[in-house]
This record gives sequence, C-alpha cells and structure tokens, in this order.
Amino acid sequence: MPEPTRFVLDGAAIATVDGAEHAEGHVVVEGDRIVEVAPGRADPSRGERIDVSGCLITPGLVNTHHHLYQWATRGYAPDSPLFDWLTRLYPVWAGLDEDGTHAAAAAGLARLALSGATTVADHHYVFPRDGGDVFGAVVAAAGSIGLRLHAVRGSMDRGRSRGGLPPDSLVEDVDAALAGTDAAISRFHDPSPGSAVRVAVGPCSPFSVSERLMRESAELARARGVRLHTHLAETADEQRQCLAEFGRTPVEHADELGWLGPDVWLAHTVHLAESAIARLAETGTGSAHCPSSNGRLGAGVAPVRALLDAGVPVGLGVDGVASNEAGGLGEEMRQALLTARARYGPEALSVREALFAATLGGARCLGRQDEIGSLRPGKLADLAVWRLDGLGHAGIDDPVAALVLGPLPPLRLLLCGGRGVVQDDLLTSVSEVDLARDLRAASTGIRARFERLHGEVAR
Repeated sequence: MPEPTRFVLDGAAIATVDGAEHAEGHVVVEGDRIVEVAPGRADPSRGERIDVSGCLITPGLVNTHHHLYQWATRGYAPDSPLFDWLTRLYPVWAGLDEDGTHAAAAAGLARLALSGATTVADHHYVFPRDGGDVFGAVVAAAGSIGLRLHAVRGSMDRGRSRGGLPPDSLVEDVDAALAGTDAAISRFHDPSPGSAVRVAVGPCSPFSVSERLMRESAELARARGVRLHTHLAETADEQRQCLAEFGRTPVEHADELGWLGPDVWLAHTVHLAESAIARLAETGTGSAHCPSSNGRLGAGVAPVRALLDAGVPVGLGVDGVASNEAGGLGEEMRQALLTARARYGPEALSVREALFAATLGGARCLGRQDEIGSLRPGKLADLAVWRLDGLGHAGIDDPVAALVLGPLPPLRLLLCGGRGVVQDDLLTSVSEVDLARDLRAASTGIRARFERLHGEVAR
C-alpha cells in the first residue's frame, strides 16, 4: 500500500477533470501532493511504480452534503414526503448519543470511501440533551477512516411550540447554538493548507431556525472566516411555508438574512425561479445537488442545467442516509445524469459534467478548488483509481462514460493526501465487519430508546 513518500501510478486512463484526458498515462505522487500528471508510461526514475493498467484515475470525489448520524436510522418512513418524514424521525433522533453517532458516522464514512469519496461535508444539527459530544464523535470518525472532513456545526431553535417541526427537547436557544458553534470552530477548524478538518456554520433550515439565529450565525461565520451552509428550496411545502410566513421565497428569505455569497453553499435548491437562479449566480452561492435523496422523498429534481449555464457552482451530495439508504457518492453521478435528463431532456447533463460536479464542482462549493477536485501538480493527492477491466465495463471505450453510466467500479486504490484509504475495494484502516457490528448496535439502541419513551414501535 503506498505511503506518503514518492510513487508513480502508471498505465491507467486519466481524467484530470479541469482539462486533459489521457488514454494511457501516469500520476506521480510525493508526500501528500501530486507532482506530475502526464500521458504515456512513466520513466522508471520517477519513483516506485504501481501498475494500474485497466484502470481510470480521477480526482477523489467530493461529497457536499451529508448527515452521517442518520446511518443509525435507515429505513424509517419509507413512503413519506419530507415534512412528514422529519416529524416522524425527529423524536427518534432525540435518542442519539455520542457512541451511536460515532458508530453511524464511521460506517457512513466507510461507505463513502468505498464509493470514491475523499472529502465529506457533514451537516450535524441534532444535539440531544445528555447526548454527549456528538459533534466531536463525527470528527473522530473521519480521522479513523482517513477522509477529509468539512464538519458543519448545525443548529435549530424553532421547536414545535414556535411553529417548527422538531420537538422542543431537540432544539437549542439562540445563545447556546451560537456559543456551541463558536466553540466547534475554536476546537476543530484548521484553515491551514491541506488540512483534514474544517468547520462551517450551518443553521438547519428556514422551518427549524429563527431569523435571529440565521442572521447571527452568518455574522459569526464571517467574523471567524468560515463558510456557511444550510438547506434551502428543497420542497414545494417549504416554498409555500416561506411565502405564508415571511412573504418571501426561500432564496429571497436567505438573501434578506445575509445567506447568499461566495462563502455559502446550499443543499438541494430544487424549487427555483429563474430570478433565484440568477441571484445565486450573481452572488457566487453554491448548490449541493442530492438527486437520490430528492427522489426518495419526492421533492423534485434540481434545475442543474440552468444552474450550470448561469455559472452557479454545483456539487453532488448523498444527503442523510435515512433518505438515501444506499449512502454512496459515486452512484450519485449516474443518478444526477439520469434524473436531469428525465426531467429536462437528453442534453441536461453530460457524463463529464456529472464527473465535474462530483469533483471540482464540489470543491468549488467548499472553497477548496485550489487544493482538491482535479488532478494537477501541486494539488493534494486525493484521487481514485477505478478498475474498469471487469465485466461491468467491458466494451465501453470511453472510460468516463464507463464510470458514470456503468455500475460503480471497484476501487483499485483510493488515496487521501497520498495515504491509502481503500486498496482493492477494502478499507485499509478499519474492519467492515467491526463497523457493521457497531452500526447494528447503534441502530438497535436508538430504536429501543424511542420505543421505551414513547410506548410505540418506531417505523
């Protein structure tokens, strides 16, 4: 397994994403950086050679929106739309604790790694009373798997008594939420080049957060120099509620509260008027497109073609796996392409645009396009080596089309900062058997706590 010294990945097809493609080429890695990407076989003097013939090398995929804690509650409310789904799940999530969060996050991160992801933005907004250090548990899980984490410290202050969806027991008051967010930045955020953990500020959504918390969270983020993330324009119900309550669409509401700008990326952005798309483009606000989750909840299909044409940064997200039980990022490339074409026509998204969204588009959303998302000398050695020599891809001449349209290929290697995270489709740092055992225990425990407190079966 390559360690962070100097080695050459030789003989594969290469998709750099930001320019060149090579039918056969090589990538030289030294330490945590890419030092060369070139066509043809490498000179033996370039470093220890690893033969990856029959593979495709791409940047590591970038997941722009997730809720890792939800791995403990997959399969609930399988036929519900978003608001009903949330109403049924929030009381279950009230039983989350630190150990369960770690088990869920580790399992979720492992699944993401096995689907090609090297960077994950996780939006954690559930802080049960007496639940322990749930945010720290997510950060620790990322370290154990070996992935790069953008940890979004979420918050909610509108419980049911104030017109929100979550139970009052699951929300914080504004001052506590802001203090917790500030503390998370101080504790975990590392702004240095190549850092493994960065923190963003993320009040949950317009229907679970007050205007004061949205406004002051944006002020806090900008004062601390970190990015901003929230859910927006996900469903038609949200659109109706925002118009009824605030007299504004979700994008207009976000704009009014200081929540548009080049330091902001928004999850979903499904229900957008042309004027809203133009405003996102004008302000440089990014979009985390989550096609499988939006399909599972019946939320709709984001207008990806219009967003791209307007110049909006668009990345891909898995979203919480309570609304996307598969949990892999690589599959979202195919899902994004198919849903876009089904809704908007055959030219709505190309295979290379799907790969771009999963890599450099996601890096743009996270403000890391100079470090990750494409294969270029000087960038971090976050890359995926996909095996295309099997039955699932035989006969497809275009390797990018094979990756996006075919079954998700096995990974020959997944590197994050030059370190091996996956080798021959197996995790290098942890046992999948152990992860599955811990996840089953966490899922059983949270279900049992709900049923003990509420006297009904959780489903």
